[in-house]
Amino acid sequence: MKTSIPDPADADLAKWEVQLRKGSLGLAVLASLWGGRLYGLEMLKTLQDVAGLAVPEGTIYPLLSRLSAAGFVESEWVEAEAGHPRKYYRLTPNGRLYVREIANTWLDFTSGLNKLLAPLEDKSHGKRKTA
Repeated sequence: MKTSIPDPADADLAKWEVQLRKGSLGLAVLASLWGGRLYGLEMLKTLQDVAGLAVPEGTIYPLLSRLSAAGFVESEWVEAEAGHPRKYYRLTPNGRLYVREIANTWLDFTSGLNKLLAPLEDKSHGKRKTA
């Protein structure tokens, strides 16, 4: 019986991607609230549809709790016409300032990184070279 040995590069890439997602999820959540209040499942759908971020419910609610404790997000329960009440989240004034600051930091960071990555672009197909 032959066992395959995992490629260490694959494991490193997976860890890197997890850390990248964890590090940017707070910004994504705050940015999703920029246009107004959302309830949890709406936010998850927005993150998936707009940013391609599949976020489990068990991840987003603790994050929203931390953002609320930091004073960046506030919530309120709203009775629904049909069904159960929903907890809506919205940015606080401090949250609006904070998301602008971290968005500027993100844009500066990604601008510089994009310059470094430019030589990897395959101009003929608009895709990244893999080797």
